[in-house]
Amino acid sequence: QVQLVESGGGLVQAGGSLRLSCAASGRTFSSYAMGWFRQAPGKEREFVAAISRSGGMTLYADSVKGRFTISRDNAKNTVYLQLNSLKPEDTAVYYCAARTARAVSRWFNEYDYWGQGTQVTVSS
Repeated sequence: QVQLVESGGGLVQAGGSLRLSCAASGRTFSSYAMGWFRQAPGKEREFVAAISRSGGMTLYADSVKGRFTISRDNAKNTVYLQLNSLKPEDTAVYYCAARTARAVSRWFNEYDYWGQGTQVTVSS
């Protein structure tokens, strides 16, 4: 079992930046591959980025590639999502998720644990 708590969301102007954090507690954090997803009002939850247990492999949605960066610090039991060059269409609740597997995944049903989410709002 692992508990995930996201933080770092907020209101930012287009072109701005935010850094989201997801702190994990419970079982050994390095046992989990991690992912970030987001859900905008009226839309389905969509994949944003994922990172392997060691951090050696990452995966991004095409819509965020080159603007967002996922990273992790296993010593701090935390995964991060750096959001740069934000656009209004990035507005959503961002969720952190963990899966008990080595490999990265873009499929939300392959994740076992979820945080409560943090709101990101980008104004134009």
